[in-house]
Amino acid sequence: MEIQDPIEEARRYVANAEEVIKKAGYDPETKSYTDSKYIKMAGDTLWKGCLIALDALFSINKRKGRPDIGKYKEAAAKRDKKLLAFVVNGYNIMHLSMGYDGTKTGKVCDAGFETANAIIDHCAMLCPNPVFA
Repeated sequence: MEIQDPIEEARRYVANAEEVIKKAGYDPETKSYTDSKYIKMAGDTLWKGCLIALDALFSINKRKGRPDIGKYKEAAAKRDKKLLAFVVNGYNIMHLSMGYDGTKTGKVCDAGFETANAIIDHCAMLCPNPVFA
């Protein structure tokens, strides 16, 4: 099995989310999407890509179950305040608004993609030699 660069892997998730959201059917007249199922899938994919980039930067303890957002916020706060803002916004937009709620608003979905790219780019900047998982 080939070890992949986690930052490039995170970018691949964003590209996959772009393909998924195309299936949601954007209506330019209402500036919204028509199918929340694909918004949820895209939001989940974006957030998972961000977690891959964040995991390359931080050693989050994953012994018992899944790490919660609090551990990522804590690690980001210790490392970089800008990254903390990205993580909080990303969690709210990608994970909650898109992933759980399936919001159909185009601007919210656009913000999810922008924030995902910002998180991944910032992780790449802070961690030029990412930890390969």
